[in-house]
Amino acid sequence: MIPLKDYNPTRRRPIVTVGLVLLGVVVFLWQISEGARGFERTVYGLGMIPAVLTGQARLAPELEMVAPWATLFTSMFLHGGWMHLIGNMLYLWIFGNNVEDRLGHGAFLLFYLASGLAAAAAQILPDPGAETPMVGASGAISGVLGAYLVFFPRARVLVLVPVGFLFIYTLPAGWLLGFWFFFQILSALVTPPTAGGVAWWAHIGGFAFGVLVAVLLRGGIRRKPPLPRRGPWG
Repeated sequence: MIPLKDYNPTRRRPIVTVGLVLLGVVVFLWQISEGARGFERTVYGLGMIPAVLTGQARLAPELEMVAPWATLFTSMFLHGGWMHLIGNMLYLWIFGNNVEDRLGHGAFLLFYLASGLAAAAAQILPDPGAETPMVGASGAISGVLGAYLVFFPRARVLVLVPVGFLFIYTLPAGWLLGFWFFFQILSALVTPPTAGGVAWWAHIGGFAFGVLVAVLLRGGIRRKPPLPRRGPWG
């Protein structure tokens, strides 16, 4: 199921969400402008490699671009290809604006980065010696999805379902995101930790972090007075 939009208007302009989407696109354009070898260097030099971060391996000097700890942040803004980028930015645009509206701009940015860190930790723990770079915003975005599930479980989401043919329908966000999370868990359980590809555990860790933070904040945020409506940004 591919989400196309949600029916969940906001009161604040989603300036952080828009900024993160634009930053993701700009960084990817920079990656591809470096050519094939340069692209590979950005993935290894700025991607999060568990073995390098835990001190079990070192990058070749020509691949080093930042300190290992800094890759926890730089890896969130890299992508491995156009489909990787488009998929992540689509999810961020659809679900990020409402979470930003609920948390506020500054708190949302901190939450987004913290979700990315939680996702990286979840990816490292099963195999601290892994030497495959992890890149992409999906761990941080998974935190956004977890928060959206808690804050807006009944919001309607328009989805595209490709099953031999295409059809479009709406369903509650709780169903969509619950199915998404179940699929991540199932995929993680059947995929060996040493296998490359999708960082399933990062998705799980980011999502769980987002749910936890949203549950802890939900009561206090609900007591805030409503903001004046400023436009249909949902």
